[in-house]
Amino acid sequence: MTEILLLLAGLVGGALNSLAGGGSFIVFPALLFAGVPPVLANASNTYAALPGYVSGAAGYWKSFAAYKNRLIAYGIVSVLFGYAGAELLLVVSDELFSKSVPWLMAFAVALFVFGNQINAALRARGGERRGMKALGSALLLVLLAAVCVYGGFFNAGLGILLLAFLAMAGMTDIHAMNGLKLYVSSIVALVAVVRFALSGSIDWYHGSIALAGVTIGGYVAARLAHHIPTLWIRIGVIVYGVGMTGYFFWDAYFV
Repeated sequence: MTEILLLLAGLVGGALNSLAGGGSFIVFPALLFAGVPPVLANASNTYAALPGYVSGAAGYWKSFAAYKNRLIAYGIVSVLFGYAGAELLLVVSDELFSKSVPWLMAFAVALFVFGNQINAALRARGGERRGMKALGSALLLVLLAAVCVYGGFFNAGLGILLLAFLAMAGMTDIHAMNGLKLYVSSIVALVAVVRFALSGSIDWYHGSIALAGVTIGGYVAARLAHHIPTLWIRIGVIVYGVGMTGYFFWDAYFV
């Protein structure tokens, strides 16, 4: 039953990632319910998400190739601070991480709910002020560093944070933004997975079942995307995410 649960969670999570985002809200809790300790479950969730990031970035290559002048700087920041986030996770005890999970989930759900409005507002401001010039490239890289630390520590919500960052950097082409988002996510996840693997912090068995489901679910959903109303999916993800957040708060603080 555990394996079936993880495979189904991976299928649904991968489909959500392709259609609306929020797949980690499904896969991470499923790993916890399967008995994987919290820190290992978080690391294994990052491992399960990695192939989707890489394949997505490859698929968007033509869209963000025009911004190749940013790839080296963004890549260096992603490596250094994605590693820092992964290192931070490894020094946190399961008990402390369990206490932080509901807050991280609440933050990620809030980003999912309000991400479109945040990104629209930041794109408008970036277009008016030419974000890079107004804020300075150094300040933007500091912001990217903070986002990558978050991504290395807790994967859920990373994509929305990256879209907000790119909007602040003055970008308006959503396809290029999605490509760069997946490029950075791929590097952060890869560095984190390598660090987690070296420390023995990935549950390879359960994580690989989830990974297989995520990969298949993402592919199938991408082929069927035009048949499924995105709004309905977003509403379902929000309701589920709020429910899971409430459950984790109850489990962490009231049980």
